[in-house]
Amino acid sequence: MNATAARFGLKQIVIALLTLATAGIHFSLLFPDVMFILNGLGYLALLAAYFLPLPIAKDNPRLVRLAFMAYVMVTILAWVVMGEKSWPAGMMGYVTKLIEIALLGLLWSDRRGG
Repeated sequence: MNATAARFGLKQIVIALLTLATAGIHFSLLFPDVMFILNGLGYLALLAAYFLPLPIAKDNPRLVRLAFMAYVMVTILAWVVMGEKSWPAGMMGYVTKLIEIALLGLLWSDRRGG
């Protein structure tokens, strides 16, 4: 098994899909609200840093994973403080937070990067 195959298993595929889902949701919310757009771009940038062989990212995989986890936690915390929570208007927020909690758990358990 080569290094790329070992690096991209089911867990990594799910991490990528959950990240794309939450980025897509943030892009779609209140478009063109700049905060949601920036949040979606942040998710895409961290996903790229997590999986692509970028020099600084491949030399510091643990730091990238911790930064990714911190970003997810800050996003969740920001929603807790400022997000729409009324039902059903805030339903998409709850769905997104479930996705982000799953993403956080997978990132926590994905020790391939140190």
